[in-house]
Amino acid sequence: MRATTSKPASQRGMTLVELMIALVVLALGILAVGRMFPMSSMTQNTDRMATAAQGYAQQKLEELQNLTWSDPAISDGRHPAGTATESVGNGGWQRFYQVTTLASPLDNLKQVIVTVNWTVVTARAVNDTLYVRR
Repeated sequence: MRATTSKPASQRGMTLVELMIALVVLALGILAVGRMFPMSSMTQNTDRMATAAQGYAQQKLEELQNLTWSDPAISDGRHPAGTATESVGNGGWQRFYQVTTLASPLDNLKQVIVTVNWTVVTARAVNDTLYVRR
């Protein structure tokens, strides 16, 4: 005769159902982590484009800050005129600037706002401001 030994309930192994539930939870976690990689890549590209745009705006401000009050490059209005823009970089960024003489009592100042636009997924823009004194 063989004696059968049964294990207490606390020592039994996992059932197949418990194992399947654990695998589903693990798979969902891996898929969630996998979705973060493309998102982080897109965010990194957007930040790189914004950093370059800020550099192009700063470059134009540095060109304009040493001009005299009467220089045509800082006459009131949009430069280039109309809706035209200046292509910078590899053509991925468009730049223009707006010059405005401030109202009295600050009429000895001109405000120069440089705008750089670009499009990756959506249209974005960076603005930098400079004040030129008479």
